[in-house]
Amino acid sequence: MDRRELADFLRGRRERITPADIGLPAGPRRRTPGLRREEVAQLAYISTEYYTRLEQARAPHPSREVLAQLARALRLSDAERDHLHHLAGTPPGPPPGPPREVRQSIVDLLHRLPQAAAIVISAAHEVLAWNDLAAALMEDFSALSRRDRNLVRRAFLGPHPQGRRLYGVSDGQEFAHSSVQHLRAASARYPDDPELTGLVAELQAGSEEFARLWAAHDVTARPTLCKTFDHPLVGPVAVNCDVLDITDRDQRVVIYTAVPGSPSEEALRLLSVVGTQRLDVPG
Repeated sequence: MDRRELADFLRGRRERITPADIGLPAGPRRRTPGLRREEVAQLAYISTEYYTRLEQARAPHPSREVLAQLARALRLSDAERDHLHHLAGTPPGPPPGPPREVRQSIVDLLHRLPQAAAIVISAAHEVLAWNDLAAALMEDFSALSRRDRNLVRRAFLGPHPQGRRLYGVSDGQEFAHSSVQHLRAASARYPDDPELTGLVAELQAGSEEFARLWAAHDVTARPTLCKTFDHPLVGPVAVNCDVLDITDRDQRVVIYTAVPGSPSEEALRLLSVVGTQRLDVPG
């Protein structure tokens, strides 16, 4: 275990994360770059004293569980997670939770699809990346916290403005059912992920419908090939829905396209110009 290198690495990763990244206000008295030590400790479910000793190169050997929690709290990439384990003298094992880092080539791909709305979702249904048209069609994900970008949480716990479940999609009920099946399969792949376990517990406590579907133990989800979004500005937008698996990251690219020459294609063109502006709200 290289205590000094481990301490420097943890400090550097902590200082690169802004409070806004985890939904915290910067605050007028925040003097340290990035997060405070106590904030990282809270995110990693360890004591502030122990984390402080890690950054001071005075702590005993951290367990695999602690390393996994630190990797998640500090938002480490797969390569950084492996490096953390090597510094701690513990060979890295499989990812403890659904990978969240999206390859830059996939992000670039999204933005090369100007006539399609496209998002990348994790195994836990968190929206990880999106293009401008997806933000216009669904929601400005950049304005949301990580917690609020989870589509399963939104489907079952809301918000549901004007009674519109999950952006008013026509297959809202079917999506709810399939998302539970995907989530159960993900839980089996990542049984030691406290974030995923917490999400399931929250949904079970907050939604009778989710609890009933979860108890069914179904894991086979049928794909939805077409759906219609009820958009507040342009009205119904019928789209084809194609899903591409990124197997090495356990992620999926979801691409929404309209039939060429259809009213929905015109609606998407309008949304590509309007973006996330609300023309129905007086300036």
